[in-house]
Amino acid sequence: MEIFDPIRKKMVARTPEEEVRQQLIAWLMADRKVPQTLMRSEFGFEYNGRRYRADILVFDRTLRPLLLVECKAPDVRLDESVVDQVLRYNRTLQVKYILISNGKTAYLCSRNAADGHYVLADRVPSYQEMIEE
Repeated sequence: MEIFDPIRKKMVARTPEEEVRQQLIAWLMADRKVPQTLMRSEFGFEYNGRRYRADILVFDRTLRPLLLVECKAPDVRLDESVVDQVLRYNRTLQVKYILISNGKTAYLCSRNAADGHYVLADRVPSYQEMIEE
């Protein structure tokens, strides 16, 4: 079974993680008004000579990474190993916002401009709010 990814513009295997990814892509576009053209799914990058893939990466209008989204299947706990994975990715990407979700639970962190540390946020800002902050 397959599901359509509007970002990659193709059908992809319908796994539990992919369903979460597609739900988040749809929500980011419809509710948070993220332009589809400034979003990538399965975005490949390199860190310390190894290849990685960010589930969803949102860019600002100058094409700098803005929001990193890590998706897990609904039965996967969002534990320290998931946080470590995202922090490893962010060493290269250096985003303002990090969102981790398994479709049931979600955590958003935003970077404090004053000291560069990440703090838990209570809501995902709209795209316009993200680029203005």
